[in-house]
Amino acid sequence: MTGAAEAEAVVAPLRRNRDFWFLWTGVGLATWANTVTTAVYPLLMIWAGGSASGAGLVGFASLLPLLLFQLPAGVLVDRLDRRRTMIVCNAVCAVTMTSIGLALVFWRLWLPQLLVVAFAEGCAFVFYRLAERAAVRNVVHPSQLSVAMAQNLARGRAAGLAGQPTGSALFVVSRWAPFVFAAVLHAAALVNLWRVRSRFQRARTARRSRLRAEIAEGITWLFHQRFLRAAILLISVTNVLFNALRLAIVVIINEDGGSPAVMGIIGIISGVCGIGGALLGPSVVRRLRPGAVIIGVFMVWTVAMPFVAATSHPVALGALLGVMVCVGALINVIAGVYQVQVTPDELQGRVGGVANLISSGANSLGPLIAGLVLASFGGTRTVLGLSAVMAMVTVAALLSPPIRTARLRPADD
Repeated sequence: MTGAAEAEAVVAPLRRNRDFWFLWTGVGLATWANTVTTAVYPLLMIWAGGSASGAGLVGFASLLPLLLFQLPAGVLVDRLDRRRTMIVCNAVCAVTMTSIGLALVFWRLWLPQLLVVAFAEGCAFVFYRLAERAAVRNVVHPSQLSVAMAQNLARGRAAGLAGQPTGSALFVVSRWAPFVFAAVLHAAALVNLWRVRSRFQRARTARRSRLRAEIAEGITWLFHQRFLRAAILLISVTNVLFNALRLAIVVIINEDGGSPAVMGIIGIISGVCGIGGALLGPSVVRRLRPGAVIIGVFMVWTVAMPFVAATSHPVALGALLGVMVCVGALINVIAGVYQVQVTPDELQGRVGGVANLISSGANSLGPLIAGLVLASFGGTRTVLGLSAVMAMVTVAALLSPPIRTARLRPADD
């Protein structure tokens, strides 16, 4: 390349990149299917002859792969053809969803079958998300990476926003309808992936070592990256805080006599704001250093979080959470771009797996810690305690040289 200006002149706009759009829409359909079934599992167990304890078991089965398989999945994503891996994951999900739909039409709900299906779907999505994240930079031009990552994040937010109402509405029509719908979405996503022409990884030298050694290679590489190491650890703490905050908001609403519908209003407001934040991501990435974004977002969270303790009005809570989710999306974009940009292609899966495992562990700890603290101190005091911890995280970011000095590579590198 002779320079960024010349590169921009010859690179087609992202909207005309057929391979990216087949990938983007295919993963979007699969993610929508996943959010639909996640929303319907507890409805199916509680309203179709199951139980609350069964619903808890199914939820646990769907989340368990996030903790068990991130690291080995990262190794396999780096070893295998990533496009074929994603196609297999879509096929597995389509078949398992169809099996639940057929069981509900011709037989009856069987808890062991639902546990196996939820676990298989969770495993497939661990591989699916790692493979897509690793593939993106091989499908788009480096100058378009931030826009592609932002659109991927917005797509995920939109799918999450649509999943609950879609699943609930289809469940009202028929108990089997959400699962057949999800199977059709996975089949459509599979067709889209078949139509992608680009390779999802660079040519590699055939090399095989022990699984443990390859996992260790990814962990070692990541923790030698000073900015990524500091950012992931700080962001994992904020993940705990935000999962705890969401549960605290439920308690505050309940203490004030609010209904579950209020949480739906808050969820819609915050979901729309999250999409907006993701779409703002590329312009922010172009103008600001990663550390400036992280510190700025942490400051906004530190200021906004205590106000959650001061109100139980749904619109006010939705606005506060919406602001925090909106700016939080900026972190997801810039951290994702940085990680994909600096990580060698042959390590993308493993590094993504380590980062996701830390994040998954943090997400699991949030509700657990919040439940214990809320039982003792109530919603308002818990939020104030979370706010104090958030302030300490912000100070730690301000004092961290790797956070303050990190820079993205030029777009044409």
